[in-house]
Amino acid sequence: MHPLHDGFLPGPRLTLPGSGQGPLAGLSFAAKDLFDVAGAPTGASNPDWARSHPIPTAHGWMVQRLLDAGAALVGKTITCEISFGILGFNQFFGTPPNPAAPGCLPGGSSSGSASVVAAGLADMALGTDTGGSVRVPASLCGIYGIRPTHGRLPFIGVCKQAPSFDTAGWFARDAQTFARLSEVIFGEAPTAPQAPALLLAEDAFAIADAEVAEAMEPVVARLEGLLGPAQRLNLGEPGEITLWNDQRNIIQRSEAWAGIRDWIDRENPAFAFNVARNLAFGSTITPEQLEIARITRHRIIARARMLLEGGAILCMPTTPFTAPPLGLPLRETDALSGRIGVLTSFAGMAGLPQVNLPLGSAGGKPVGLSIIGWRGADMKLVAIAQALSGG
Repeated sequence: MHPLHDGFLPGPRLTLPGSGQGPLAGLSFAAKDLFDVAGAPTGASNPDWARSHPIPTAHGWMVQRLLDAGAALVGKTITCEISFGILGFNQFFGTPPNPAAPGCLPGGSSSGSASVVAAGLADMALGTDTGGSVRVPASLCGIYGIRPTHGRLPFIGVCKQAPSFDTAGWFARDAQTFARLSEVIFGEAPTAPQAPALLLAEDAFAIADAEVAEAMEPVVARLEGLLGPAQRLNLGEPGEITLWNDQRNIIQRSEAWAGIRDWIDRENPAFAFNVARNLAFGSTITPEQLEIARITRHRIIARARMLLEGGAILCMPTTPFTAPPLGLPLRETDALSGRIGVLTSFAGMAGLPQVNLPLGSAGGKPVGLSIIGWRGADMKLVAIAQALSGG
């Protein structure tokens, strides 16, 4: 059902030398097939996107940032088609392997970028995170990944999906490289790894499989050793967080449809069924549905502000399960995607930074603990990741 690939786009590898000097000199990076590289098509891993869009004449902002800092581009990577997907498969270009869990899905939509980093084919990689597409593959592939504060970094030279959620993030295998890259992109050194409070979202842990919740216990203990005992609380009222994914989907799908409908009308492009179905759903959303979803979003933002604006750090499982096996029918991948969305919607709806700590393992497969801060706390999260690694 999902042919495997090495994570890079099929065909000749797109490579570019770095500047030869700078804080990332000697390191390599890959870029998701949503990032522009001058002179090469940006294809969004869809068979009709590249032929119907102009070839970029400039690098995307983040690609240029890494090249200027000395890193060399070693290829562009497969994404779930037009970034629609959270488990990592692509019907047209192939499914990147999960080096940390052979025979399993890598997570998406930045699946190729996570795959090549986990496999050691690149030191770092760029991805995008709209509904969880850096956080999820980072967890399932056992690597560091960040969804930055929404709107903090330029989203220039990147294919958009849902602008009020879209962020550009990145992956690395080790905390030191992750911190080095983060410092270059943010232009800010890591801050002291401390917080006035560590919060643990019990209702988020309750969503996770028992083996995942158990695997998180020693990771939480390490975090408490750094930041102090965790205060246990619920993000929402009983059962509330399970509804957030539906409301996030309404806003995200509506924005995605608004941004892509003219291209669909003009080109009548090919889509895999799961992607076409999501777009069709976006086309049917009513203004009343959108207004209710936005009210929910305001409630989440208010809750996040109350919990985190004073500098507290929140932790929860990044994904509720380890990497699922390849070849599952759509009804099963749909159910898994919905469970993931329950955990990714809090930071996504509130525009908060979130870092995956690849410090857990269940059933021989990696699973991550996430730390989340208030807007702008990105490098504080990176510093915590670095401190926990001993670096």
